[in-house]
Amino acid sequence: MKKIGILTSGGDCGGLNAVLKGAALMALSKGLELYIIPNGYAGLYNLLDQQHIVKLDPARLDRFDANFAGSEAGHSRVKIKAISNPEKYSRIKAGMKKFELDALIISGGDDSGSVMVDLNQNGIQCIHCPKTMDLDLQTYSVGGDSTVNRIAQFVHDLKTTGKTHNRVLVTEVFGRYAGHTAFRSGIAAEADCILIPEIPANWDIVYEHLKERFTRRIRESDVHSGTYTIVVAEGLKNADGSDIVDESAGVDAFGHKKLAGAGKYTCQQIQKRLKADPSMPLFMKETGMFVEGIYEIPEVREIHPGHLVRAGNSSAYDINFGFEAGGGAVLLLLEGKTGVTISKVKGRKIEYIESSKAIAQRHVDLDHAAIYESMGICFGRVPGSYEPIYREVEGIYERIY
Repeated sequence: MKKIGILTSGGDCGGLNAVLKGAALMALSKGLELYIIPNGYAGLYNLLDQQHIVKLDPARLDRFDANFAGSEAGHSRVKIKAISNPEKYSRIKAGMKKFELDALIISGGDDSGSVMVDLNQNGIQCIHCPKTMDLDLQTYSVGGDSTVNRIAQFVHDLKTTGKTHNRVLVTEVFGRYAGHTAFRSGIAAEADCILIPEIPANWDIVYEHLKERFTRRIRESDVHSGTYTIVVAEGLKNADGSDIVDESAGVDAFGHKKLAGAGKYTCQQIQKRLKADPSMPLFMKETGMFVEGIYEIPEVREIHPGHLVRAGNSSAYDINFGFEAGGGAVLLLLEGKTGVTISKVKGRKIEYIESSKAIAQRHVDLDHAAIYESMGICFGRVPGSYEPIYREVEGIYERIY
């Protein structure tokens, strides 16, 4: 093996440039050449038509920063299997042959990982560096920590405007059908309520928790100031189990519904109960906020940080993991390992998982949520008792997420 191509695919996030740099630096140390295939799988499919691809030599590596989120290599959402051209795999192989590429390093999430598995099964040597801010793969994935930190900072910062206007603030975040980013960022921001797809929301429970905590804060404040914060995952389901979606948004390249509306729906459920609660106008009068016909119930506002949670700088954890995943991927290729996902570098141990297993979706452990319920955070359900199981461990390192 002398020349390797590297591409990134799916959604952008923190840590990806560290994957690129880690792979390039390890390739250089082993006398190999690493080349960027731009624009994800679209670029791979069109590689045959390109006249030039960029070699990641020391001079080129000096021109981008591993700290920056996003990817120097660019992205696209393309499902190779869905391309109508019957010669699609031969076309990709011909493009790789044109540039003498022996194998590919691919960094992406579950959808991108499924394409990597498909390519590997069709005779294209690939290895997978896990990437998704949703944290829903079986192994840690670059981007998760950066996203959790940014969401937590946004939600925490929004409390200043919430307290200024005595508002209920609902922040909707990415994550599709796994609630890890909402869960972890909500805890870090000290949100009052966290709504995730794994727990169907009981809106009456949410409202009673909100009413008690929100009104108490304002009553106890010497200037009658308070807020209540909710973090909701985009994949939140209705009580009947149906998705909350914007039907006009269509589907993405992998056939997934474009989720939208969980934040808005949450606001509507809360506003409905505020208006129907006869004690609410009395509370507003008691605290000097009531203005008939104008300000009779507290305001409920929806916030979408959107792509800001993908942008900016990467966390130190993601930069470390990115370097290790990229460098480890090169070493695994040199050992002839393909069709696998690198999961961890632990000292001299480079751990990996069969990619078809690594990309299986992982959900929030509801027993883990229970410990936070015992501390007073609402998850939209009746809190059960948290009964811990105690065990002593010796020198065992377990993943943070």
